[in-house]
Amino acid sequence: MPTPASHRLLLHLLPRCGGVLAPPLRRRWPAPSPPLWSVTSAALPRTFLFFNIRAFSGSPGMAAGSPEQQQQQRSVEVRETIELTEKEEWIFRRLLNVVRHFGLGTQLRVAGGWVRDKLLGKDSADIDIALDNLTGQNFCEKVNEYSELIGEEQKGIGFIQCNPDQSKHLETARMLIFDIWIDFVNLRSEKYAENSRIPTVEIGTAKEDAYRRDLTINSLFFNINNNSVEDLTGRGIDDLKKGLIVTPLPAKETFLDDPLRVLRAIRFATRFNFTLAEDLKEAASDEKVKLELGSKISRERIGHEIDLMMSDKHPVRAMCYIRDLGLFYVVFAFPEKSNPPVPDKCDWLCVSYIEAAWNLAYSVGFSVFSGGSDPNSQDEQRRLCLYSALFIPLRNMFYMDKRSKKVPVSSYIIRDSLKLKASDAEMVVNIHAASEKFAELVQLFESNVDLGTLKEKLEDEFLEIPADSVERVFAGLILREIKDFWRVALSISILTYPEADNAIDALSQQDELHQRKEKYIKVERAIIDLDLDGVWKLKPLLDGKTIMGVLQVKGGPVIGKWQQRLLKWQLAHPKGTMDECIEWMKQSQAKRQKVECNS
Repeated sequence: MPTPASHRLLLHLLPRCGGVLAPPLRRRWPAPSPPLWSVTSAALPRTFLFFNIRAFSGSPGMAAGSPEQQQQQRSVEVRETIELTEKEEWIFRRLLNVVRHFGLGTQLRVAGGWVRDKLLGKDSADIDIALDNLTGQNFCEKVNEYSELIGEEQKGIGFIQCNPDQSKHLETARMLIFDIWIDFVNLRSEKYAENSRIPTVEIGTAKEDAYRRDLTINSLFFNINNNSVEDLTGRGIDDLKKGLIVTPLPAKETFLDDPLRVLRAIRFATRFNFTLAEDLKEAASDEKVKLELGSKISRERIGHEIDLMMSDKHPVRAMCYIRDLGLFYVVFAFPEKSNPPVPDKCDWLCVSYIEAAWNLAYSVGFSVFSGGSDPNSQDEQRRLCLYSALFIPLRNMFYMDKRSKKVPVSSYIIRDSLKLKASDAEMVVNIHAASEKFAELVQLFESNVDLGTLKEKLEDEFLEIPADSVERVFAGLILREIKDFWRVALSISILTYPEADNAIDALSQQDELHQRKEKYIKVERAIIDLDLDGVWKLKPLLDGKTIMGVLQVKGGPVIGKWQQRLLKWQLAHPKGTMDECIEWMKQSQAKRQKVECNS
């Protein structure tokens, strides 16, 4: 890291722009800066904080929302300045050093999301550099060559290969600069033949590149060379201020070129609480667009977009858009045959449940996701709770796979339709199974279950459970299965049981939500009062070897049965000691042997 002296020395290495020394960049926060050396005698351009917005008129075919819709748009606060972090300053200066040293004449533009987020006052680590006269690989090689000249270690260059069949049309180079991953790609234009989905891709102008992007708010550039934001579609800034999601070119044409843009439009609309333009919604609902989305785009990319929506601020709104635009069965593709068949209005049912789960979680202060101290763990619980809620209507639906194995439909959608992790599918199935058991526990706490019947189910000839411990044993066994996700499973159970006659209407009623909220709080408090939160960490007082010694047997299935009895005994006697446990085992065994002798 440079010393203050080296930092002052840097000022002498910075360039003059048009004969006037550029004003210093205003920093977000002070931080040590990485070293930078000049290997040329010429001064290099210094980055501005303040920018000029260059607007260019759009093409006549540009999509737009209806006037009525535009009047309804709320005003979004868009900054008049871009504020760089110190690390961003160093990155941009390093790139300009490379351009100047090798005389490349390259215009360096930060593209897309980084510009949008900065104008909205948000941090962004997603820096994509668009190049006007070099490929990403060629420029990265120059960066490494420059690093070697100034005595720094060269960095590895990664490549994201082009894949026209999946609408990825140009190779991207990636490298680490000052601990930030930067993507480099040349500006491009795309031309589609009438009978082909795969475009001819050529190096293009910045304006051509802006128009081929998915949305106007993502078509903005920050030109590092001349320190300006470029709005080359002529409406990116305006749409950002209006909170409007619009495509630079006609929406249907844009979506047929790359159907994944439909889901990206929904994701950005819900992330920023923006509005989808009317013509965009019409294009997204088009049958040809939906067919292309289902056939042209890989399930992995679809699943990635859905997962980003589920992890974002407004997942319910995203699912509502997917339902209302007729995309539900395209995105969440079902197996060909299921038993029972897919119910009518399944899409509406699914979205009603995720909305109810979100409202329930909100009403209890999101304690539903507090099953771990790690924020990442809480985010994971939130995400899987939403998937579990969305697929509540499918919890009893199965299909037969190629090996004639019975598989839950929800598992098929998560693993095959969305290509998410197998562990996600397994956890959703486990949450649904645990929610069914929780339904009986809820009734138990509400005194709607015959305690004697449940006591008999838990006991056997060797184990007798005190009546006042039945609740603790039964609840503890459920929690040990689902572990940290017990609150999630409880919330799903509260939403699912008892089943409403008309779930779509019932779950939207405030009185119904309030009743279910009170039930959730009551059961959660009861479990905590029983000191069961974390019961899955309970270690057995006796291991298998000790059990064999007490029973004087060499092993076999009998040990597993006694381990289960031991667990129930510990749940019924939370303060029991090892000696007390051994004594109980001996007495139980002796009592059983006496009964057998008498009989």
